[in-house]
Amino acid sequence: MTDLPAPAPFTTEDTLFGEITVRVDGQDRVTVSGERIPTAVLERDPGSEPDPQIAIGTRDTAHLTLTVDGSPVPLRPGRGKLRRKSYRVETTYDGAAYVLVPDSIPSSRLIRDGKRLGDFSCDGDQIVIVEWRDDAPARPADAAIGYVLASAFGSGGQPTWMLLVEGVGALIP
Repeated sequence: MTDLPAPAPFTTEDTLFGEITVRVDGQDRVTVSGERIPTAVLERDPGSEPDPQIAIGTRDTAHLTLTVDGSPVPLRPGRGKLRRKSYRVETTYDGAAYVLVPDSIPSSRLIRDGKRLGDFSCDGDQIVIVEWRDDAPARPADAAIGYVLASAFGSGGQPTWMLLVEGVGALIP
């Protein structure tokens, strides 16, 4: 068996924090780094069975480890079921509560302590697009957490009504 080379990392020029690199190593690990942000790493336990529908391979906290600047950070992904909000991911870091929650089909908003910081778009790969809001100053940790969560879990989600229409449509011959 031949090991495939790891994909090249994705590097972007963030409008607030300069060059940021996102590296996805299969469904095992996502690493986000940059000169002006702390390094964030999200890893899946290699002994767990990966779900092909989830970029990081699971939403089960028992099989996930998040660190920011080497410090462990609690992680609470939603179950990811019928409702769009069930795909949210919550964490706390340095006294702040974060939520990445879908708010449209392609994107999710990053919230810190109830304040919307920006919108993240990612298909669950290394390519993350961010639009920071002008009315909420973002901090370096915000960027690290937003990029790693968006890349590991993807962003956006269909509204419940659209999922129901698709489900009914699939039943009609």
